[in-house]
Amino acid sequence: MAAPTKMQRHLDSAGAATDKMAAMTASYDLVILGAGSGGYACALRAAQLGLTVALIEKDKVGGTCLHRGCIPAKAILHAAEIADAARDGARFGVHATVESIDAVGVRDYADGVVNRLYKGLTGLLGSRTITVVAGEGRLVRTEDGPAVVVGDQTYTGTGIVLASGSYPRTLPGLSIDGERVITSDHALRLDRLPRSAVVLGGGVIGVEFASAWRSFGVDVTVVEALPRLVPNEEPEISQALTRAFRRRGIQAVTDHPMESLEQTTDGIRLKLGDRSLDADLLLVAVGRGPATDNLGYAEAGVALDRGFVTVSARLETSVPGVYAVGDLVAGLQLAHRGFAHGIFVAEEVAARTGRYDSSPVPVLDRDIPKVTYSDPEIASVGLTEAQARETLGEVETLKYDLGGNGRSQILKTQGFVKLVRAKDGPVVGVHMIGARIGELVGEAQLITNWDAHPSDVAGLIHAHPTQNEALGEAHLALAGKPLHVHG
Repeated sequence: MAAPTKMQRHLDSAGAATDKMAAMTASYDLVILGAGSGGYACALRAAQLGLTVALIEKDKVGGTCLHRGCIPAKAILHAAEIADAARDGARFGVHATVESIDAVGVRDYADGVVNRLYKGLTGLLGSRTITVVAGEGRLVRTEDGPAVVVGDQTYTGTGIVLASGSYPRTLPGLSIDGERVITSDHALRLDRLPRSAVVLGGGVIGVEFASAWRSFGVDVTVVEALPRLVPNEEPEISQALTRAFRRRGIQAVTDHPMESLEQTTDGIRLKLGDRSLDADLLLVAVGRGPATDNLGYAEAGVALDRGFVTVSARLETSVPGVYAVGDLVAGLQLAHRGFAHGIFVAEEVAARTGRYDSSPVPVLDRDIPKVTYSDPEIASVGLTEAQARETLGEVETLKYDLGGNGRSQILKTQGFVKLVRAKDGPVVGVHMIGARIGELVGEAQLITNWDAHPSDVAGLIHAHPTQNEALGEAHLALAGKPLHVHG
């Protein structure tokens, strides 16, 4: 056989290079960057609709909510509830004592919950036609359009979904050392409890950790720069929470922004202008920021606003075919919002490609229920009274005290249900506080999302004795036929 010519050798080399390039590019219907709540929900729904999916994650599937947020935090809050139940058992005729709080044991319990859910999620993803890619992805702009690069592999898709999540924010001048100055990530991994702590931030994350730590015996002070705790809730909710915290021994310092922080021999000293607070450690809980840095978003042409990805009502970014979901999108930072966003985008891409027969309804923050798992719990959905007056004009409100609810009396909880309705119209907001009140938010969501009038709910029969009766009683009163309501 004759030796190959120089031209033949060149062609062979070019062909091999072409084959190598082809092997380095993989195409899917949907490429998802990030496997947190929004990302994996999008992947599952897309696969269900027959789309081919690549799900890219540099860490573990499940994201912040499963591993460093909702699940471990709520497990710790349940352990705190157990401690309170044992400590306060004498109120119910059950005499018990809390010998000690084993921080490592609490953490191990939370880890067990996380690990079981993680195993279930990986199995669920594995049972679908989803390609899970382990690696750090980056959005790029190619001649053929946007793509995601992981190492030397390029992933292209009809749709690309940005779902990279969020991170714990800090403040200028604060250095997080993970020991005396910590974020919620560190707080979930503590192997011992501090004697005292200052929580900087009176939003959801701050009040949940303050509540849990106090149940474990920690001396806690919450500092909020705005005039009240949980400032996104109704003012009456903030007042009720502050009173409940005071009864529990949790101090709240509001309307005091941080001035400076210094390390002391025994811990930290936080200066707030006219006063200072000393504690073993400082938990920085000033919210979460969108994880958009160093991922190529801006370079690929995706418009950002204060780090958040700018999207249309249909969650499409400034780059056609590229979507963003979850905490990347300004608004409520909730796992179930991420789920809803992910499902919406999967159906949107399927509809655009002719594999879903209807266009999905956009997700509105107004319709999303919220729960704060402090003691007492806070739950709300829909418009606040101020928002309703601004958008609807004249409104009606009613507040039903849980003192009239049999189940709440059994639980020895205080609180209320507040309803906001359009004048002679539907209920547009439900706001609640009390032990276990978060369990009522499902019905509350149905009421506001389906534009129910007070008379619609008043006609329903609520089981007795349940806290759900509080919703029924509130609507009975607002419909003009109160039952267990004075006056």
